[in-house]
Amino acid sequence: MKKIIALCLALILVLSTVGCNKGNVNNVNITDWEHSEIYSDEDIQSAITVVMDYFKSEFEGCTLTSISYPGDSSADEFIEWAEQYEADEAIVLYSSFDVDASGGDGSLNPNSTYNGFKWILTRSENGPWEHKTHGYG
Repeated sequence: MKKIIALCLALILVLSTVGCNKGNVNNVNITDWEHSEIYSDEDIQSAITVVMDYFKSEFEGCTLTSISYPGDSSADEFIEWAEQYEADEAIVLYSSFDVDASGGDGSLNPNSTYNGFKWILTRSENGPWEHKTHGYG
């Protein structure tokens, strides 16, 4: 009987976590980036993971189609964002995503595609990346 109860609880736990995912990140094209003098490949990949996790939890009805690191040529922008958020470092990523007929949370255009969508992340003392903001501009 204890095994059946434990199995039922485990099943409920699995089903409840599956239902928490809102945005689809299953087939994201992660664009290859040139070697960076600022960030290691692991730094960039961990920033991408933060964005994907955020998208999955907050962008209901949307499908992330691509994400990319723009390269070190955006270093001045990185410095500005780091200063704005009082962090040691910032990174900017760009993405594209599709919105279904629901319009996501209502703030997005239904049945549309968003390209060049920015994601700003910061960190201090080589800690983990933190999502700060996203959008255009």
